[in-house]
Amino acid sequence: MYEGNATTHDWVVDSGKVFLSNKNELVLTLTKDNNGTRISSTRYVHYGTITATLKTARSAGVVNAFITMSWPGAQTSQAQSNYFFLGQVDYSDSHGATHDGLSDTYANYHDYTIDWTPDTLTWSIDGNPVRTLKKEDTLSKDGSYYAYPSTPSRVQLSIWPAGIPGAPQGTVDWAGGMIDWNDPDYVAQGQFSTIVKSVTIKCAKETSTTIANNGTLPANPRSYVYTKNDTVTPRVMISNESTNVNGAPLHGVAVGRTVGVVGGMAVLLGLGGFLI
Repeated sequence: MYEGNATTHDWVVDSGKVFLSNKNELVLTLTKDNNGTRISSTRYVHYGTITATLKTARSAGVVNAFITMSWPGAQTSQAQSNYFFLGQVDYSDSHGATHDGLSDTYANYHDYTIDWTPDTLTWSIDGNPVRTLKKEDTLSKDGSYYAYPSTPSRVQLSIWPAGIPGAPQGTVDWAGGMIDWNDPDYVAQGQFSTIVKSVTIKCAKETSTTIANNGTLPANPRSYVYTKNDTVTPRVMISNESTNVNGAPLHGVAVGRTVGVVGGMAVLLGLGGFLI
């Protein structure tokens, strides 16, 4: 059971099942019984560059996801991007976008990168930018706040079933239809799979707005905390509060960096260090 100590594990398996292939690749599985798999980093990132190198499944109704990118259904020549603000889900054209021209995402590894700064969010594929969101373009209709991702986030990867009985018809259509459990890939492998070769994270340098004490880090910095809101957006600060639960309230979320290093540190999240 994971209790908030991010130094003991890099990742947790939130649901489903993973295993290592004979090539040391991480395999996320979707079966008729497990309802898919999702993994999450134990540390949170507050701006930085995140790259996942992976192969996708290729069957209708199956969705592969690297927050905030996805590959729905049998589309192996495109990817989709989206963004979220304070957990508010928005699938409108203003939030989502489609990116075509990829070589077979089932057969080939591709590098999918999210470059997140306080002012811009850029999605890239194989080193080529495919979309950039500017904070200045997300101003709310009443002009009181920017609906731009600005709070610490975990890194998540998943494979999940969209084409199943009971799913909203729009979701089924988006994913390419209902899942065929007699699909040759499923019959041969016993599962649909997202295959992850690596995930790398480079944390951005913290700004003065997230560092208290006149721009100096607190002793033993190890978490982010939310303080007062600026309009509807929480203010984020670096803290030395513990993230360990151990039966006690969870105060902070784990800082996504090596403790004591302020920005610019590349953190490689290997395929080991899982809590299952």
